[in-house]
Amino acid sequence: MKESGAPLIAMKKLRWFIGTLIILGIFAVIIFYPIKILFYPDLPYIPLFTRALYILLLSCIFCLYRILKGPTAPDRIVAVDILGILIVGFCALLCIPTGRSWYIDIGIAWALQSFIGALALSKYLEGKDFDE
Repeated sequence: MKESGAPLIAMKKLRWFIGTLIILGIFAVIIFYPIKILFYPDLPYIPLFTRALYILLLSCIFCLYRILKGPTAPDRIVAVDILGILIVGFCALLCIPTGRSWYIDIGIAWALQSFIGALALSKYLEGKDFDE
């Protein structure tokens, strides 16, 4: 038996609304109640870095969910590319409070590798060879 479209649309909107409330709640907890982490405790801007770190972690979780549950292959490729950008953000974020510049080197190498990987995956999805 086929169900009408109106209850399904209402249920989908309800799920989106509940999901948005959950995401906003998580961001509110991250912003207003940061957790102590590995940075130097005497630096004055540590709460900024802790909040930014947790927001990046939450974004990585969302990207991993899209990689696992993505409805199409292009959605998964975009999620992998965004995950690479987030890892570069982690490297940049860790470089400032720890004072170790080699995080920037890792971030640059990761960005180049992520870009080349996204190009290779998109060419594969188009059905072209790598030398075209």
